[in-house]
Amino acid sequence: MSNIVEWYEKQSDRLRLIFVIISGVALATSLTFSWTGNADKIALFDPAWIAIVLCGLPIVLGAIVGVVKDHDITADVLVALALIGSLILKEFFAAGEVAFIMQIGSILEDFTSDRAKKGISKLIKLSPKKANLFVDGQIKIIEADQVKLGDILQMRAGEYIPVDGKIIEGSTSIDQSAMTGESIPVEKNPGELVMSGTINQNGSILIEAVKTAGDSSLQRMIKLAEAADAQKAKIVRKANVWAAWLVVISLTTAIVAGCIIGNAHNDFWLGFTRTVTVLVVFCPCAFVLATPTAISAGIGNASKHGLLIQSGEALERIASSNIAVFDKTGTLTKGKPAVVKVQTLSDISEQEFVKIAASGEALSTHPLAKAIMDYNKSGLYEIKNHKTLAGSGIEFEIDGKKYMVGKVEENLVGAENAVVAGAKESASLVGLYCESKLLGIIFIQDALKENARKMVEKLKALKVRTVMLTGDNENSARYVAVQTGLDDFKSNCSPEDKMNYIKNQEVRGNKVAMFGDGVNDSLALRSAFAGIAMGGIGSDVAIESADAVIVHDNLDAVPYLFKISRKTQGRITFNLCLSMVINFAAVALAISGILNAVWGALFHNCGSVLVVISAFLLLFYKDRD
Repeated sequence: MSNIVEWYEKQSDRLRLIFVIISGVALATSLTFSWTGNADKIALFDPAWIAIVLCGLPIVLGAIVGVVKDHDITADVLVALALIGSLILKEFFAAGEVAFIMQIGSILEDFTSDRAKKGISKLIKLSPKKANLFVDGQIKIIEADQVKLGDILQMRAGEYIPVDGKIIEGSTSIDQSAMTGESIPVEKNPGELVMSGTINQNGSILIEAVKTAGDSSLQRMIKLAEAADAQKAKIVRKANVWAAWLVVISLTTAIVAGCIIGNAHNDFWLGFTRTVTVLVVFCPCAFVLATPTAISAGIGNASKHGLLIQSGEALERIASSNIAVFDKTGTLTKGKPAVVKVQTLSDISEQEFVKIAASGEALSTHPLAKAIMDYNKSGLYEIKNHKTLAGSGIEFEIDGKKYMVGKVEENLVGAENAVVAGAKESASLVGLYCESKLLGIIFIQDALKENARKMVEKLKALKVRTVMLTGDNENSARYVAVQTGLDDFKSNCSPEDKMNYIKNQEVRGNKVAMFGDGVNDSLALRSAFAGIAMGGIGSDVAIESADAVIVHDNLDAVPYLFKISRKTQGRITFNLCLSMVINFAAVALAISGILNAVWGALFHNCGSVLVVISAFLLLFYKDRD
């Protein structure tokens, strides 16, 4: 028996769709026989019974469970009463038709409901499984969770660091973008700390474990993400809020109308018939379709503009948000270092200057070296005696002259103003030296996306406050905030700092939409009222932690995301009101006796069609901007 139940749960969505299709055919057959004068055929067995069993029985059982177990009055209660009343009156088509429409609405609702996300499992996969234990000059590969405090681990270039540790031998560059969002690798020397989940980029280093794998930075982020996901409040939709009132109003109206008409004509059966007819026409078929059809259309419209919205609930969250919080690296900026300025301090031309520097950097794997290579358009010189100077740069020869590319010394002639400018512009400075003389300086920074400022202006026009949270330093953060016109910014933020900022805003009554692209943003994306991943260069963790994804990584799509979400919410409200007007009109006709149960069911079907058409038009909505 348990195997049958398990099989049914796995196949439930497919079975419901099959049942609805079968029910639709059965109802069409029943109506055809009735209208073509073949009533004798349905006297033996009305095909509408198929729809009653396949679509109606689950509704009745669900209504009973809702009232008895959950003490929750939903629209299913009203439908169940209408079904039972129609069966008593032997109006089988009316009963089957109402159940059929309600099941279609339920399937659409589930289709637009939230899908299971796998962001936390992606975080777990990011955790290194092995560690290189250094013992007596030998390397022993062990499981990462076996690392103890004080163990010495060897990290080779390109390897993920398995636990938080302190460098005891060697210097390197650490890619911390996954954990902090910093676009440029950080130079690390003996005595400095490194975090789990970050990548050793250059050479081999030895680290001493200062935390075990279970207490490391990455594992702490996983635990916080799980907690944030569990605590995220569910949206209560308008239809659910109105449903209880609809049930009370419809039941009251039906009973009062039936009693008055029955007493006036001294005919109980007539009064009962009118009561059931009112219940049938009051059945919230259009009401139930109003939300899922509009959400499906809104999500479909968004997808044409490169916006993938995970669910109807996600769309509602975005529409309600009044603060947009952005990560910096990869979200407001391009996410990779680029040369933005070259300042020569000698008679050498800029083109020649860059060509010499690029020739020396050609053998380097450092991201700053790649930025210089990308900027150079003049080919390369043949170099000799290439050397890497730990923590300083590289040394090489061209035509017998010694050059060095590396850090800029502030006390050198011509460097003072460049260092000050670099700090203000949040740029990394790379100097080119010839025989110890500084020839010039290359400014490298994570360049802003061209449309960042325009996007911020549009959000302000929509009454959305803009804030940036970044793991980068204050100078870098301030430069981006000023250039884009953001309302506020916070620098040196860890993933937990971002989460806490969002929680503090929500305590104040604000609803935060978080935009990010990296692993370090996944915790904030899950904690925010709405999380949106920049999917063009975004990590899988960020994308699967989010309520929506901007596929093409285009900031122009951010304001449109708010607009289409709010437009969809407006259409939902309009559709709900339209369905209510149609229902009340049908009730008036039913009370007056103009509509019987069958014609009442068909009449309110027209309301369902109008609601679907109204939602369908949302697919063609375009932003005038």
